[in-house]
Amino acid sequence: MSTLQEKDKRFLWHPYTQMHDYAQRDLLLIDRAEGIFLFDQEGRRYFDTISSWWCIVHGHSHPIITEKIRSQLARLDQVLLAGTTHEPAILLAEQLVRLTPPELTRVFYSDNGSTACEIAIKMSLQYWRQTGQPGRCQLVGIERGYHGDTIGTMSLGGVPEFHGPFAPLLFSSHRLPSPYCYRCPFGREQEGCDCRCLEPLAQLLAEQGAQIAALIIEPLIQAAGGMIVYPAKYLQKLAGLTKEYGVHLIFDEVATGFGRTGTMFALEQAGVVPDFLCLSKGLTAGMLPMAATLTSEEVFQAFYGDYGAGKTFFHGHTFSGNPLAAAAALGSLLVFAEEQTMVGLPAKITHLQARMRRFAELPWVGDLRQLGMITAMELVKDKSTKAPYDVHERVGWPIYLAGLKHGLLLRPMGNVIYFWLPLSVTLAEIDEITERAWQVLSDPQHIAGW
Repeated sequence: MSTLQEKDKRFLWHPYTQMHDYAQRDLLLIDRAEGIFLFDQEGRRYFDTISSWWCIVHGHSHPIITEKIRSQLARLDQVLLAGTTHEPAILLAEQLVRLTPPELTRVFYSDNGSTACEIAIKMSLQYWRQTGQPGRCQLVGIERGYHGDTIGTMSLGGVPEFHGPFAPLLFSSHRLPSPYCYRCPFGREQEGCDCRCLEPLAQLLAEQGAQIAALIIEPLIQAAGGMIVYPAKYLQKLAGLTKEYGVHLIFDEVATGFGRTGTMFALEQAGVVPDFLCLSKGLTAGMLPMAATLTSEEVFQAFYGDYGAGKTFFHGHTFSGNPLAAAAALGSLLVFAEEQTMVGLPAKITHLQARMRRFAELPWVGDLRQLGMITAMELVKDKSTKAPYDVHERVGWPIYLAGLKHGLLLRPMGNVIYFWLPLSVTLAEIDEITERAWQVLSDPQHIAGW
């Protein structure tokens, strides 16, 4: 009889994975999880340093969330949200509106981060058509930005490694320079940021502002684009420009929402309110798939009217507002309240940042970036010139393999090694994670070219 590994190689196709890498190597087969740990079939333990793709908030298998799901399962598992409703979806929407800025009053559910962003894009375009400005049909994204893998979100993403093969399918959009402070094209990283990278936006809006519907951006950090952390003042100036020209502002907080950056939502650190707020991943603390797009009463009212007026937003998903997922999200918010997660976060952030300082001294760490419970290291060939590793050198692969030997699940992104720790991590666990990571990253044999 075939083993699970053999069946995996025969039948499965894994996301963002070159399957050839595992022609002669087994994948990491996870059997169970608890807290911050993953366990393989042999019982070996691994720190989940990336929160299982940035979604685990309170650790795996949290009993409060598990019980919420179990209780809901005995009552109602699934029902469409088109023309019907149910208690978990209603109560969750109420809580999300209370947690976010008062200008955001309406919640539209979907089932993943890509769709949350695509919904915001579609809502914006339809809003302008239904308010007498159909000419506002252009969209703006940011280089190195990532908003998902649907055609619409890829059209506004700036990660060519992901989207290149699908170029013929993508619609045209305006693209702004990334606020990539470490590699600032204006050379301002040493002199102090003056947000000169926003000049192209100012020029674009001055020339074509009346034709632009919306701009989408990940607040404070471009995650999949390389864990690029940028200052709050950039977001503030960008928001000021979009407001001046009446352009909708879409915040993609799919990754940053629910405490990751040190505040419940990253937007709080800039004091900026978007027209659309996109949430997923941590919404259910990683237990079940769910997403939400929040927007204002003004946007909602543009779709409100007699059916014959044709204002209905014709968009939906089978599992929009799924009762089990909504119960999980309510459970997660209950954990935030009962365990006072946000109150204990500053001490953890300070401790993590202190533990990471020595990594900046390594000759192959060009930049150490930190934001809340997120920390990232960009590896370079030459620290003085910032010369990057070529993609074919694949600097992250040996580090990933070494991490497994040290009980760490890492997932390098090109030249960037990062931690995206669950908020439930303890100070002692931070010590152990960073010490094990030091054993990996301080050893030249794990670093290409050293």
